[in-house]
Amino acid sequence: MKWINDFVELLLPKICAACGKPLEKNENCICTHCIAELPLTNYHLYDDNPVAQVFWGRVNIQAATALLYFHKKGRTQHLLHNLKYNKRKDVGLFLGKLLANQMETHPILSTVDIIVPVPLHHKRLTERGYNQAECFAEGIADVLNKKVCPNLLKRSKETTTQTRKTREQRWQNVSDAFIATEDNEYHGKHFLLVDDVLTTGATLEACAQAILKIPQTKVSIAVIAKA
Repeated sequence: MKWINDFVELLLPKICAACGKPLEKNENCICTHCIAELPLTNYHLYDDNPVAQVFWGRVNIQAATALLYFHKKGRTQHLLHNLKYNKRKDVGLFLGKLLANQMETHPILSTVDIIVPVPLHHKRLTERGYNQAECFAEGIADVLNKKVCPNLLKRSKETTTQTRKTREQRWQNVSDAFIATEDNEYHGKHFLLVDDVLTTGATLEACAQAILKIPQTKVSIAVIAKA
């Protein structure tokens, strides 16, 4: 009943994941002010954007984009922190839908067939209970009416955290760390590989290389933010 929902929200008000202020009744996940102030990259408008450039000469991708700029202590950092550590899965869904609205008019990104989240390390998955990249993927899929395959990629070896590693060390850590499921239904498909943050691109590169071993496949990349 509505009065029960109103009472619950009075005791436990919904909080904006970007600024921490209570949301109004007509707001969802992020308040209207923060939505207006989101640091959108608009990278989808440029083929040679900084995300695409990360992979030049490293792996053959069709297109790449990031939804937001990352600034320390800014809205993007607050959103990612809530998504990853405060069980705010709704943040991933919200941002995924926001990116999907951009993708709908993109000549390449609009042609993806299957969305694949970068798999989370099993220890992190156990601790967190969910994969934040999968939440993002589900948001994109909801708008574009596409299939999400969270189990397409498997880790073939144990890796350590990428934090504080150099670009070369990151690549050595994840090189050949992923394998893609071999299934005829995936042949010739265009995959959208998604993750929360792009730093050096080593993990995304390794995942893309694994997917491209499936016959006649294509890969594009989308992330929430570029660090």
